[in-house]
Amino acid sequence: MKFSVLKKITAVLSATAITALSAVCPVPNKAADAAPDEYHDDWLHVNENAEIVDMDGNPVWLTGCNWFGYNVGSQVFDGVWSVNMHDCLNLIADHGFNLLRVPMSTQILLQWKNNEPDPIIKVNEWKNPELTVEGIAGGKVKYSFDIWNMAVNWCRENGIKIMMDIHSPSTNAAGHQIPLWYDENYSTEDWLEALEWFCDYYKDDDTIIAIDLKNEPHGKPEEGKFAKWDNSTDLNNWKYAAERGANACLSQNPNLLIMVEGTECYPKFDEGADWSTPSIDYANYGKPSKVWGAWWGGNLRGVRDYPVDLGEYQSQLVYSPHDYGPEVHPQEWFYLKDDTKTFTRQTLLDDYWRGSWAYIAEEKIAPLLMGEWGGWVDEEHDKTGENRHWLQEIRDYMIDMHIHHTFWCFNENSSDTGGLVYDNFEKWDDVKYEFVKPALWQTEDGKFISLDHKIKIGANGISLGDYYSGSSSSNEESKTTTTTTTTAEIADVTTVETETVADDILYGDANLDGKVSISDAVRVLQYIANASKYSLESQALANADVDGSKGVTGKDAAVIQQYDAGVVKTLPL
Repeated sequence: MKFSVLKKITAVLSATAITALSAVCPVPNKAADAAPDEYHDDWLHVNENAEIVDMDGNPVWLTGCNWFGYNVGSQVFDGVWSVNMHDCLNLIADHGFNLLRVPMSTQILLQWKNNEPDPIIKVNEWKNPELTVEGIAGGKVKYSFDIWNMAVNWCRENGIKIMMDIHSPSTNAAGHQIPLWYDENYSTEDWLEALEWFCDYYKDDDTIIAIDLKNEPHGKPEEGKFAKWDNSTDLNNWKYAAERGANACLSQNPNLLIMVEGTECYPKFDEGADWSTPSIDYANYGKPSKVWGAWWGGNLRGVRDYPVDLGEYQSQLVYSPHDYGPEVHPQEWFYLKDDTKTFTRQTLLDDYWRGSWAYIAEEKIAPLLMGEWGGWVDEEHDKTGENRHWLQEIRDYMIDMHIHHTFWCFNENSSDTGGLVYDNFEKWDDVKYEFVKPALWQTEDGKFISLDHKIKIGANGISLGDYYSGSSSSNEESKTTTTTTTTAEIADVTTVETETVADDILYGDANLDGKVSISDAVRVLQYIANASKYSLESQALANADVDGSKGVTGKDAAVIQQYDAGVVKTLPL
């Protein structure tokens, strides 16, 4: 994979300088440390027309993808065992995905809350030197929560917003198969505690704008453990649990969008069925079932009879089904047993979509966000082409209906769908991306649109503020990044000599604003990364030369950051 590095502003530091910075400038865990209003202008809500809108009432379109790993035991995004995490986030942004759905577990959130140690963490510390304590290739890998907060920061810099998804109670690669939001290890109360803590922790950071309460509640009545949907307070009633989960989140941060998925089954009450009716009645085998089936999490028929009630927070509710094509499972609405016909958009609507979830969008009951959709597009896996056919039908329907979505998935190691990358996460699947790209929010001239009012999305995008002001400025100054490079990259940097200037030098003031702050360190790093693009005036070069050696290097940036942190008391050294 040829990751985009041109748009990154790389901090070129010696190993010694990196180690020093790691000690005095740790990654912040609280966005509350930022300016009071800096991370409070991107919250979203639902208007009376069932549209998701920004703070000014402007409609937005959430078009993202999934990247799993935190839910399966890696303690980090899968693939970071072979590629650089920051580069991958850059790549996701460059391709225009403005929302990242991140599967997690109740277990890992409570681990972080209680500061419990990582059981294992799969990070290639040579490919990810910035994820180490020392900040060098081969260093000691940081705690998973610290790494997660770095990912949050990098998403923010890229204009990517985040939706956290409780994928399973326990951390487990097969955790998605657990039908409910609780299991033998973690109770409903544990789930509520984890949600409440997470939402409180990030309540001052609008990088995290949404919570998916539980991935794919499912199960059939005859299986014993199953998710139901009614007005009861039964332990397995998903509708009741979702209302409690939403309240746990919104009591801490009332600005979050809350995603409520569906179930798998729903009884045909008008035919005398109830929640004890089996989906497959072997006593009457061959007759139509008295239970509506669906993909896991895809059955939202209960919304018509028993809509989710969030009270004063109703404007934060979004329903979120999942839908897949015939390569995942040969459902009856694909007509795979009938060689004389195939599905169309209309048959999909008539036979499954409309009754299960599409009616919610068509009748403007609430917004929909398709939390998972995806699949194979290559001939090896999709020999008949029917999966590509399905991808095109659902993609075009979501475009026409302006349905929000997060594509499944970035990972290549999703066994029944594949991903947007392959070859151990190192190559981008351009063919699959071309299927997805038309459904990404973009201008008529192909500029991707961020959900952030100030920060553009990736290298080929604009900010939300630009979009609604009619501007397409790049906002480069709002995307400054202070990351580290490998030692090999450090060795290639040439020291830049300063010119002779006046005697009235304000050491450390690289941006010539009359003061010394972290912004000056960033300005030095920009200059080192690309001197032609981020040139410094002679006075600025003289001000920036603070480490005691002649010329401006990454060491000067390190010293300025140490001065800003109070470790260094005077400049120059």
